[in-house]
Amino acid sequence: MELTLQLVIILVCLFYGARKGGVALGLLGGIGMVLMVFAFKLPPGKPPVDVMLTIIAVVAASATLQASGGLDVMLQLAEKLLRRNPRFVSILAPFTTCTLTILCGTGHVVYTMLPIIYDVAIKNGIRPERPMAASSIASQMGIIASPVSVDVVSLVAFLAKVPGGERFDFVTLLSLTIPSTLLGVLAIGIFSWFRGKDLDKDEDFQKLIADPEAKQYVYGETTTLLGVKLSASQWTAMWIFLGAIAVVAFLGANTSLRPLVGGKPMSMVLTIQMFMLLAGALIIIFTKTNPGDIGKNEVFRAGMIAVVAVFGVAWMADTVFEANLPVVKAALSEMVKTQPWTYALALLLVSKLVNSQAAAISAMVPVALAIGVPPGYVVAYAAACYGYYILPTYPSDLATIQFDRSGTTRIGKYVINHSFILPGLIGVITPCIVGYAMAAARGMV
Repeated sequence: MELTLQLVIILVCLFYGARKGGVALGLLGGIGMVLMVFAFKLPPGKPPVDVMLTIIAVVAASATLQASGGLDVMLQLAEKLLRRNPRFVSILAPFTTCTLTILCGTGHVVYTMLPIIYDVAIKNGIRPERPMAASSIASQMGIIASPVSVDVVSLVAFLAKVPGGERFDFVTLLSLTIPSTLLGVLAIGIFSWFRGKDLDKDEDFQKLIADPEAKQYVYGETTTLLGVKLSASQWTAMWIFLGAIAVVAFLGANTSLRPLVGGKPMSMVLTIQMFMLLAGALIIIFTKTNPGDIGKNEVFRAGMIAVVAVFGVAWMADTVFEANLPVVKAALSEMVKTQPWTYALALLLVSKLVNSQAAAISAMVPVALAIGVPPGYVVAYAAACYGYYILPTYPSDLATIQFDRSGTTRIGKYVINHSFILPGLIGVITPCIVGYAMAAARGMV
């Protein structure tokens, strides 16, 4: 009975925190913690300090890149690719946003690309919903395939603590998530190419542009970065950031190059922390970046919200499940052993509840590993941590709707039938299937 009440408290905190948005999700964890410790007398769990510190380091480096203007270099290169191949924008655009996320570790880089994608589509008579909804989804899919994302770092850290989990190191994890994610992006791109009516056959669109003022609004002025002259400082910042990512990946693949700590190669968690802080420092030293601007941009703001969310949610969940582990294990272990895919479904639903992939992983992965879900399945179904497209409430999805002045990207009459639901389902189910197949072929499951 007590466990049921504790789970209800967790769900209430998650629901209310997600509804309020921002740092509320993490702060609501404080209510849960006080109730668990003072009312239910549970011993406090362990907050995921390593994960939180890594988030801070990665976000600081990414925010420094944005403040330096180095991110504009990547965006300009991406725009050149799209404008040279407008016919294929429904496939290339999601690959572009996914790649930017993989490189930067955050899906929030999509905001600057959205008006460019819209402009390429509408000026070439392509239904904007096709590339725009796919691009929003793909930008979030790339998080689980990024060597500097909170999700990957968290997953590696949790796996390293359980027997058999150490097999899934940094490089092994990415060797599964990167190809499965890219195949998922390809799947939503192909689907999007054919979705919806062509603009010349869409009665609603034709009715809209029949009004000259509305037509001017829909087609508008061209949004572009192509005419912007980028400074040497911006290019330097980009190369420093990409260089740090390359070094992290190289050290992940070559454990012998990492210093020994306690007789073992230094963990990748510490390695990422060090080199991300180094990247941010080098960008400040060798470019004209104003350190005061770093804490004011969207990447930094979103990253710090993620820190608070992971802190509150993971600490609360760890306290409850650690105290009730024998009961939870007895109730669920047999089911997850015989039907491991149920873990993926649970992870997907929790992600929707908390509106955060990192928070979903922090809440679910330790529990799953503790009750006997084999580490191979946790890795194979890693893509299921992205479920907040189910309802169109995530900022990138809402921004996409606003940037699409044609009105083709929208929330449906029944809310659930919105522009993102099918690309989202395809973009998560495909990597899960591919991830499982690849893990099975390598004897990991």
